[in-house]
Amino acid sequence: MSTESLTIAPLFSVGPVDVSGTVVTSGVITLLLAVFGWQMSRRLHLDPGPLQTAIEGIVLTIEKAVAEVAPQHARQLLPFVGSLWVFLVIANLVGLIPGFHSPTSDLSATAALAVMVFLSTHWFGIRIRGLRGYLRHYLSPSPILLPFNLISEITRTIALSVRLFGNMMSLEMAALLILVVAGFLAPVPILMLHIVEALVQAYIFGMLALIYVAGGIQSQH
Repeated sequence: MSTESLTIAPLFSVGPVDVSGTVVTSGVITLLLAVFGWQMSRRLHLDPGPLQTAIEGIVLTIEKAVAEVAPQHARQLLPFVGSLWVFLVIANLVGLIPGFHSPTSDLSATAALAVMVFLSTHWFGIRIRGLRGYLRHYLSPSPILLPFNLISEITRTIALSVRLFGNMMSLEMAALLILVVAGFLAPVPILMLHIVEALVQAYIFGMLALIYVAGGIQSQH
């Protein structure tokens, strides 16, 4: 785990654009997941091996979680929510690799994820309910609540990004302080703490994203 300040120093620049380690790490994770998913989709068998069985188990678990929140639209939400969950788990665990930091310990990365959830909420809501039907829920149960409904859209997006960033940053800082004080006498407990917390934070962020998207879709029910 590496120590990083709140501002991540750029690795290099492309013209006027600075590229930080967060961008590179996030891009590599996304690329590896895309390649892995493409390869697995070409090697599916009716008699699955251990790897295919494990992946199918993960997909079914995520699908069940989505179906519990949005039973009528589980198939539509599964690709987005599932991809988000898998990305978050890997991104949170990257900090365990020496010389790397978790992209989610960078506020710019968590803000980008929160904005993506914000846009996806409206995308799925308009796509499934129609533009007029979706916009109508901002006037429910009374038109007086329109300003408060609009403000809640912004505040929950900010809270979503800051929450994940704060938890992951504090986790890495706490692990660093323990290593400085105790040396390498207690690496296993720290490692287990990081793994558990990374999984928990990925689950919470993904579940909140799912609830927000499902709320926009089911606003008329």
